[in-house]
Amino acid sequence: EFFNNLGQSCDLGAAASRLLTGNHNAYRLLEHDLSEAYGSRAALVFNSGYHANMGILPALAGKNDLILADKLVHASLIDGLRLCNAKVMRYRHLGYDHLISLLEKNRSQYERVFIVSESVFSMDGDVADLKQLVGIKNRFDAFLYLDEAHSVGAYGKTGLGLCEQEDVIENIDLLVGTFGKAFGSVGAFVVCHKILANYLVNKMRTLIFTTALPEINVAWTRFVFERIRQMKQERIHLQKISAQLRDSLNNRGYETMGKSHIIPIIAGENRLALEWSEELAEKGFWAMAVRYPTVPKGSARIRFSLSTAMRTDHIEKLIKTLADTCL
Repeated sequence: EFFNNLGQSCDLGAAASRLLTGNHNAYRLLEHDLSEAYGSRAALVFNSGYHANMGILPALAGKNDLILADKLVHASLIDGLRLCNAKVMRYRHLGYDHLISLLEKNRSQYERVFIVSESVFSMDGDVADLKQLVGIKNRFDAFLYLDEAHSVGAYGKTGLGLCEQEDVIENIDLLVGTFGKAFGSVGAFVVCHKILANYLVNKMRTLIFTTALPEINVAWTRFVFERIRQMKQERIHLQKISAQLRDSLNNRGYETMGKSHIIPIIAGENRLALEWSEELAEKGFWAMAVRYPTVPKGSARIRFSLSTAMRTDHIEKLIKTLADTCL
């Protein structure tokens, strides 16, 4: 269907950056669709979530600015923070009282403040309180940077993410999403004010100095984006099987975390997590062990990231297999 709908040939390479010859029409069409979907704000597409998170804040935040980031933001954001000239502080994971105390103590010393968080956290599967974050950013006249990598496609009436589900899209100053997860494609995007987008085009090094994505990849992403927005029933199903697995595991005494479609089972030691992963693979379940330094020492885990392709009977079989394997 994708190839039948193309209506024209698509280049398989880009040859140069977007600012040279790589800014093909597929980019313009996808960014237009993103802009319309997220309320007519500007949208920019990047090569990956890593490019986005490494490039946006270093371009925007200067030496007179402050960045306050959740302790468990993704490695790509951490690397971006390290490149910033701004002062960087970390607040306790989902610790909004701690965030407020840091702002009360430091806000007056800086020109601009950026609050940085994920919506669904990738390793623990827990979820930020977006309405509380919006309230804090408004109270302290700050910018809110939200990474929706594990949320877009899976949340919201039309799959725009947790920000859509919580009805706070207009209050997120820099909303970053990825096409490499729920979308099954490649690349990432930011939705923001047009002034910020124009500034990024001229100042963001990971946008300026990297070869653009091939036209066929961007066209595929647009094709998927149009269809994901219509998958309301699939999102309902994902929430259903996620609750089914988490509740069943908790009832059987497993230590799980979070409340999203990402469900970790804590093994503790690296060796045990690897053993569980190998035994599950032998029985038909591909569940990778996640170990230090990706997660803190002593919290090695199996991380289940569910998809709508899974049925309730698959979850039932997984639960039985876990009972025979891991306890």
